Amino acid sequence: MVQSSKVFDDIGRLMNDAAGVADGVRREAETAFKSQMERIVADLDLVRREDYDVLREIVDVQGEEIAILQKELAAFRTRKKPTSK
Repeated sequence: MVQSSKVFDDIGRLMNDAAGVADGVRREAETAFKSQMERIVADLDLVRREDYDVLREIVDVQGEEIAILQKELAAFRTRKKPTSK
């Protein structure tokens, strides 16, 4: 009985150690994957979200200004029709 208890203790210890090793391998794989993805993203030369948002806002404002200028130009053209000689 004492011998089987020791066997079960050894098996339990072995399983606990295997779980610890598996967790360590998982963490190491996550770290390696994360590093690789950061390297790939850096190589892609992507724009940061903050920079994109600022540029998007500038483009929106300029789009509104262009629309206003187009209306003013159309009004100017209708007021100043060419006279025939």
